[in-house]
Amino acid sequence: MLLLGLLAMNLGDVHSKEVLIKRSQYLMGTLVFVTGVATQENIAKNAVAAGLAEIRRIEHFMSTWIPTSELSQVNAAAGQHPVQVSTENMEVLKASLHMAILTEGGFNIAVGPAVEAWNVSQKGRIPSKEELNAMRPLISLENIVLDEQAKTVYLTRAGMKIDVGGIGKGYTADLVVAVMQAAGATAGVVALSGDIKTFGRMPDQERFVFGIQHPRKEQGHILGWIELENEAVSTAGDYQRYIMQDGIRYHHILDPATLQPARGCQSVTIIAKEGVMADGLDTGIFVMGPEKGMALIESLSDVEGVIVNAQGEVLISSGLKSRLRLEP
Repeated sequence: MLLLGLLAMNLGDVHSKEVLIKRSQYLMGTLVFVTGVATQENIAKNAVAAGLAEIRRIEHFMSTWIPTSELSQVNAAAGQHPVQVSTENMEVLKASLHMAILTEGGFNIAVGPAVEAWNVSQKGRIPSKEELNAMRPLISLENIVLDEQAKTVYLTRAGMKIDVGGIGKGYTADLVVAVMQAAGATAGVVALSGDIKTFGRMPDQERFVFGIQHPRKEQGHILGWIELENEAVSTAGDYQRYIMQDGIRYHHILDPATLQPARGCQSVTIIAKEGVMADGLDTGIFVMGPEKGMALIESLSDVEGVIVNAQGEVLISSGLKSRLRLEP
């Protein structure tokens, strides 16, 4: 999902002692970009290669698109028995449940059955209220049992499905940055669709610059520009996957309370120190709505945000107003 547009990179002064290497691959169901900066070309290349290898490693046990992954096995065993998972999956699931509390239930990794019922990623359909109400027991996070000591996950009701796609890319970006730094990179960018994590600066010592996609214009039209350094950014919007019926937009971000598309926002962009925080918060705040969402942003340290509400008004957090450059 392309949530943020246009990663702008200036390769900088040709006399710089540092070099920049950028590579892309199709992983985690999207085209990912990994950029590394180092004092030597071979170090930068090795750091980028290590970053891509880390994404492949995590995808293998976290992606629900892979039938043999740990989370796919957890879903297959719903209502039957617990499944042992890796440390990484246990961490991302704990972070997911914490995010659900933080966003007053707006973020929910168990909402998958309702998302499948709407099917807006393909042809799309509008399920009946009766159909959605029948799914409610499958959506309850209380039915997810984590045993940290045994490292097991148990979904207590048959038919439940969990999917960490709304937070897993941000979590992965955090791990990839650590791997790249261990390989000798002094700076870089990990871009997993619209979930982006940066560290350090470009060879010319400029910060990395990113454009935020305008939610009501075609791809490539930018709402505003932001410079990042040692920060992550993630955007959730109603313009990525949706269908139109009778002039109404039905999109993929469902309110777990109603199992209907959340209506308070057009897009939410979060900037945070950690990718897992930025990735989880954007969806949860989209569901919360602009007023509650901005209040949550302002209450959290090292978190900033841009919310475009349902009317198209742009709300900017206090710590971001001097940093965000809006397009006319």
